[in-house]
Amino acid sequence: MLQVRRAVRAELAHVGDGCVLVACSGGADSLALAAALAAEARRVGVAAGGVTVDHGLQQDSARRARNVGATLVAMGLDPVESLHVRIARGPSGPEGDARRARYSALQAAAARHRAAAVLLGHTLDDQAETVLLGLARGSGARSLAGMAPRTGVFRRPLLRLSRRTVRAAVPDGVEPWEDPHNADAAYARARVRHRVLPALEAELGPGMTEALARTAHLLRADADALDTLAHEAKEAATVGPAEHTATAGSVGYDVTALASSPRAVRWRVLRAAALEAGCGGSDLTAAHVESIDALISEWHGQKGVDLPGAIRVTRSGGALWFGRMT
Repeated sequence: MLQVRRAVRAELAHVGDGCVLVACSGGADSLALAAALAAEARRVGVAAGGVTVDHGLQQDSARRARNVGATLVAMGLDPVESLHVRIARGPSGPEGDARRARYSALQAAAARHRAAAVLLGHTLDDQAETVLLGLARGSGARSLAGMAPRTGVFRRPLLRLSRRTVRAAVPDGVEPWEDPHNADAAYARARVRHRVLPALEAELGPGMTEALARTAHLLRADADALDTLAHEAKEAATVGPAEHTATAGSVGYDVTALASSPRAVRWRVLRAAALEAGCGGSDLTAAHVESIDALISEWHGQKGVDLPGAIRVTRSGGALWFGRMT
């Protein structure tokens, strides 16, 4: 319990004015986090509450959410909310759809309670699983960097602690609930957790989980630096909206300026330009970005590149133009 409380104590030292909420599913990790927050918040005089989200995906989920809420109240957290969300089907699959709905509900709860932070119970093991899932997708450094310790109002104080350490901190008399999806081989994360990581540990030796999480930590620093350079390069290359009919309303980027940037920076600029033009982030792939880059590095008069979201990229007048198809 001491390590978990110490991690929460360190996070509370960096939280501004307002209450702190903990997102609690009723699983062991989030219950340990909730108990640590309740204890540390009392110690330093910070208002602390809890939120549990019912996705409605399993039988008796509403009753379970009420029980989690009662447990949070018994810990001394206030306010406590039990939120029920509707899962909208999207391109990310059931896991991604549920995650999107959950984060949206937590963000709204933070706004209602004017919370300075929402604590999430992700552990070092969760981080390692995220890195492996990114590798399986063929993702770049940003995805392989895993989950950030802090993203807006969301904080993950337990990312440096193993799942075993965190689960040992569940208070006596509190019975965690194990989501059956966590063991369902239909879900990629469950396969990574119960098959892939154990196999890696068996074949390559112990410490793989820590090594993968450490890789994420190092790659995040690299990705942050490259993103800063890309932002500066994008600002310098922007030439403004197009005036000619073929790309009316498009935003252009100077080809010469883009070509002078290293590819790692340039590809980030091109991805950001496509997203700003209206291309969906979950639909935009590395292959799309590579095709756009060919308009710079392998230019021979191509007509352009069509992207998801009815976005077209063309080259004209020494610039790349990102705009909607007409």
